[in-house]
Amino acid sequence: MKFTVLTLFPELVDPFFGHGIIARAVEKKAIAGRSVNIRDFSCDRHNTVDDRPYGGGCGMVMKPEPLSAAIRAAKAEAPGSRVVHMSPQGRPFDQKLALELAEEGNGLIFICGRYEGIDERICHSLVDDEISIGDYVMTGGELAAMVIIDAVTRLLPGVLGGETSAEIDSFQNDRLEYAHYTRPPEFETMAVPDVLLSGDHQKIERWRQASSLKRTFLKRPDLFKQRSLDPEERKLLKTWCQELETLINE
Repeated sequence: MKFTVLTLFPELVDPFFGHGIIARAVEKKAIAGRSVNIRDFSCDRHNTVDDRPYGGGCGMVMKPEPLSAAIRAAKAEAPGSRVVHMSPQGRPFDQKLALELAEEGNGLIFICGRYEGIDERICHSLVDDEISIGDYVMTGGELAAMVIIDAVTRLLPGVLGGETSAEIDSFQNDRLEYAHYTRPPEFETMAVPDVLLSGDHQKIERWRQASSLKRTFLKRPDLFKQRSLDPEERKLLKTWCQELETLINE
């Protein structure tokens, strides 16, 4: 998977590809990542990339000539790549969209706008998709692009250490991930649940499923609207409710 980030600040992006799981993915050649400085495609000796908006108003707008040239150059380097404009007006980014993007065989080119945004004609002629990471406005699209690259990379085959690591992540199955514990077995009077120390893998799996359901119920009950309870989940939640009722009545 080839990731190309079109930006006015490549120094924000380049270090991202040199650390952690992203760096290991680069080493394994699961991904290739680079930044492209839009300013390198400016049309004058002052390297101008923005201008005042027609019709008046505050702020500046990124000019179409440098940006279109940068996009076309990036597509020449990675033919068939999907061009994504990072914009608060785009469709919301979530795990399902991350899975969709991970299926892009040719690569992703991210446009990271600045100022008041980019010339609308670029959106009409050269952009394949607009994506938002949330209902808020940032100073630029670089952080948003890196969020998406991170989420997509970990879904690619061979990137994570465990074969099922991505499959059990929160939101993969419209449920939150179960609780995790590690050594020591007791920390500040709080003990690890006995079942996790039992070595009984069937009981551990059942506990993890129940933990996932409890977390979803308490933290993100809206996810149950995405997928209704199956019979086993209904049984586990019913058992938990009965345990809560017993505690309350004690």
